[in-house]
Amino acid sequence: MAIVYSVHTSLPTFQMPNDEQVHLAAEGFRLLADPTRIKILWALLQGESSVACLAELVGASPTAVSQHLAKLRLAGLVKGRREGTFVHYSAADSHVRALLAEALFHADHADNPYPHDDLPHVHEPRPAASPR
Repeated sequence: MAIVYSVHTSLPTFQMPNDEQVHLAAEGFRLLADPTRIKILWALLQGESSVACLAELVGASPTAVSQHLAKLRLAGLVKGRREGTFVHYSAADSHVRALLAEALFHADHADNPYPHDDLPHVHEPRPAASPR
């Protein structure tokens, strides 16, 4: 029987995430794998918003936005605040901003995987190009 040695076992600080952490992270990434949800989250990072306002911002129907928000809420990425018959949504916490900002920063630099030596830190994505 061959003994397999891993370079990782020689690193004193190396730790694998536990199964629950991996599952929750994968579920979060799965929910973020939708352009409309990314737009909704980015809008919510700018401040609270209603379903109708979000629908206009992201170019989707209010019904579709409500369905996206329900999934994002279950994943703990957004939260709602009820005021009468209206619900005002916002990003759940600063981790959402960091996650989304890094994903968009990565997308901006996908053609150069090592653009900076000073990572990791949070970056804001480039603004959208103005229509001509």
